[in-house]
Amino acid sequence: MRPAAQAAAPAVAAPVTASATLAGYPRVSLVCEPTPLHLAPRLSRELGVRVLLKRDDLTGVGLGGNKLRGLEYIIADALGQGCDCLVTGAGPQSNWTMLAALACLRYDIEPWVVCYGTSAASEGNMRLHRWLGVNVRFTGAADRSSVDVGIEATAAELRTHGRHPYVVPRGGATPLGALGYLRASFELAGQLTAIGEQPAAVWVATGSGGTQAGLLAGAALAGVPHAVAGVTVSRPVAEAAERVRALAAGAVSLAGADVTVPGPLVIDGWIGPGYGVPSPAGGAAARLVAATEGVFLDPVFGAKAMAALIARCRAGRVRGTQVFLVSGGAPTLFAGSLDGAR
Repeated sequence: MRPAAQAAAPAVAAPVTASATLAGYPRVSLVCEPTPLHLAPRLSRELGVRVLLKRDDLTGVGLGGNKLRGLEYIIADALGQGCDCLVTGAGPQSNWTMLAALACLRYDIEPWVVCYGTSAASEGNMRLHRWLGVNVRFTGAADRSSVDVGIEATAAELRTHGRHPYVVPRGGATPLGALGYLRASFELAGQLTAIGEQPAAVWVATGSGGTQAGLLAGAALAGVPHAVAGVTVSRPVAEAAERVRALAAGAVSLAGADVTVPGPLVIDGWIGPGYGVPSPAGGAAARLVAATEGVFLDPVFGAKAMAALIARCRAGRVRGTQVFLVSGGAPTLFAGSLDGAR
């Protein structure tokens, strides 16, 4: 007598992992990972809200910073295309260009940097560029968008000399670059699970948009419920939100995933005197974090984002655990004012 057929056991879906999701994209090694995630106890008591710090100021290359995560994919792509130089740009005190230059030098790619303006004092990141002998050009115009034209013109000139440039827009804000923080979302999710935390939100400064976009895309892929709050430090809210949305969608597309990425949460009101200029609120926030936790925030990105979080905590508008991404930028602490004071 034949035994009765047994029902097949239901298939168990394999957990989604960063390695599986991004298996098709090579990356170089730049980040000492995982970066620490730890409670900020005195800051938490001060704000009446549990705050965790994700220490991407400790990523490893140079003085650290969030841009290294995207650069792992960008540099690998440049090498894969046989490029011998990389052209990008931003402001004279850009953490992005400094870390991009260091990553290039580490992998034997010649960096070229285009800055808006006519010149810059040898302090902060510009001092490091000049000390390393990085090729730096100025557009002669105060408009930040002049950098975009300058990047293309420099790349075209290099091609006429038989070079093979890899062109990267300001801030490294491309869907490929956003994969760095898509991947970091899985790292963060694992750390949170290990310590039994389920935060309400992850906070980040939003400039070119790639970091928030990657975190947003990664949260959707990892299936984690927290919000990703970006505090705009550069652009009007509508423009910043659209950039984040497009970059997140591009990153998800590269990952080959079929998920819906929620609309980005971008918080306004903290740019202060302007992009790249320290603000009094940011200065006060940075001093509080330094005095309570011994952690420095850069004055034009992290400090302004922390000011927004502090204000919302003190106004009773925040509930649950909050994670704050410390994005680095240490060289800018040694360039000009820290709090907008003249």
